[in-house]
Amino acid sequence: MVRTAAVLAVAAVGLAGCSSSEGPDAADAPSSTSGDADWPRTVDTEQGPVEIPAAPERIVSTSVTLTGGLLAIDAPVVASGATSPNTDVADEQGFFTQWGDIAVERGVEPLPSADIDIEQIVVQDPDLIVVSKTGADSAIELYDELSQVAPTIVVDYGNKTWQDVATVLGEATGHESDAADVIATFGDTVEAAREAIALPPQPTTALVYNGAESANVWTGESAQGKLLVDLGFTLAEMPDAVLGDTSMGARKDIVSVSPENFSRAFTGNTVVLVSADESDVAAYVADPQLAQSPAVTGGHVYDAGLDSFRLDYYSATNVVERLQEQLAA
Repeated sequence: MVRTAAVLAVAAVGLAGCSSSEGPDAADAPSSTSGDADWPRTVDTEQGPVEIPAAPERIVSTSVTLTGGLLAIDAPVVASGATSPNTDVADEQGFFTQWGDIAVERGVEPLPSADIDIEQIVVQDPDLIVVSKTGADSAIELYDELSQVAPTIVVDYGNKTWQDVATVLGEATGHESDAADVIATFGDTVEAAREAIALPPQPTTALVYNGAESANVWTGESAQGKLLVDLGFTLAEMPDAVLGDTSMGARKDIVSVSPENFSRAFTGNTVVLVSADESDVAAYVADPQLAQSPAVTGGHVYDAGLDSFRLDYYSATNVVERLQEQLAA
């Protein structure tokens, strides 16, 4: 079944972040490191410099998107914003499936991102609050009030790779070495997968398929596009005629494609479906509009997993492992 509703829900919160055999579990256990440098420290943020007096011990993340980065670097998160629960991308608490189990193990309490209540944050007694600048999980309008509760940093995940986000969060929390470790671990994972993958015919079109109604193609500026390139794929160029009127505003990472342009836009000899699983591959292959497309006639349509729309350490690792399973040499 094509999960159009789930894709649209994810798109509202989207992340433009990019690119060990140990997999996501490598970042599961909290670190004993309280910081890599002396305190207090001043961190440059989207709202200007913020002084953090001591290594945080009780972090509240109002952004469900940023929480994955905090967990990956072993930062002490006590509460997190959440999304709609019990969907293809979220568990019963509204935590993303790629790290939901880890959040539960660490006792992270869910906060509803759609209606952040200052009092819910105050009772957590935070010593650092993390807010996203953009996306449906942004609480930027509450910045002044949140800053009265605890030092508050604003992170724009829309213009950063997940590695960049991890680095920023590492500096703010004193977990710089943990951030460097997960970035290096992921680099090793990508390198090992690149050597193990039997690359299908190139070039490749990466896209979110919303059924016969619409699709979104990832460009080389996107997280997904960059990760595929790191794995050895070559991205197919989008024809100018398709780019002309269908790009999503000023965004450079994604191009919206209407059904009448499917055949002109999906030119790759291989297609990788993002925010998708085997059922979406079956639906794509069965779409009459795509019957003569190179990837369908050649039998080279693959999925990157349901959690592949938003890339953090955990989901990016899942994408690599899923593609490696489908393309094992």
